[in-house]
Amino acid sequence: MAKPPCTVFVSVRLTFEEKARLDQDAAGVTTSSYLRSRIFDSHNPSPRRRGKSPVKDHQLLAQLLGKLGESRLSSNLNQLARMANSGSLPVTPDTEAALISAAFEVKDIRRILLVALNLEP
Repeated sequence: MAKPPCTVFVSVRLTFEEKARLDQDAAGVTTSSYLRSRIFDSHNPSPRRRGKSPVKDHQLLAQLLGKLGESRLSSNLNQLARMANSGSLPVTPDTEAALISAAFEVKDIRRILLVALNLEP
């Protein structure tokens, strides 16, 4: 039985480096044959696809968003940055304590976010 003719044309853009690698990997066969075998051959595992959501722990993410909402951290840091840029930020012991506290909150939020996204903290 004859193989059905290929009638659909597919186009893809590659960088020069990608095209060179494709040509090297396909050495000895046509590019079309090589790509067809890479895509449709059952012995070639397909690349892993990303999930629709990178969030691994929705409860931790909700905790993180709650901390962000209750802390007013972004507003406070924005005010401090504006004052520092204008030169009107007096560095008192209270200011220093507030900055240190904000830095620890940011560090904690970062840690929770990395865990929720299943990344290494």
